[in-house]
Amino acid sequence: MASYGNLENPVARVLDHYTRHCAIAMGCGDLALAAGFLARHGLRRDGPRLLSRSDAKRINAIMLTCGTYDAAGEVAYRVGVPAKSGIAGGILAVIPGRCSLCAWSPGLDDKGNSTAGIAALDAFTSLTGWSVF
Repeated sequence: MASYGNLENPVARVLDHYTRHCAIAMGCGDLALAAGFLARHGLRRDGPRLLSRSDAKRINAIMLTCGTYDAAGEVAYRVGVPAKSGIAGGILAVIPGRCSLCAWSPGLDDKGNSTAGIAALDAFTSLTGWSVF
């Protein structure tokens, strides 16, 4: 990334920030609340704008197309909402205009996503009809 000019800070500082962000301890409820601004198109829970509507849309699009590693297409097909998975088994999902939610289970599939988490989100969007498609 540095050789392509994509870092504005020294590599050591970027890696330090990255590893600290990877080590934040949160439960499902905390994670879902933290991403609520994406479901509200960039608005904080108390009303002020955190991101432009366009930036929130872009983040959701990136999550939909890349957030679950090499399974992004399958997850978009099965679950139908922007999602970001983590190697600890958590999956954050955003239903634009409605809510954000999180599923967590440690058993990962061969692509690095929680098997039970994907199944739970699939069941949720199937039961509610809250897919973006």
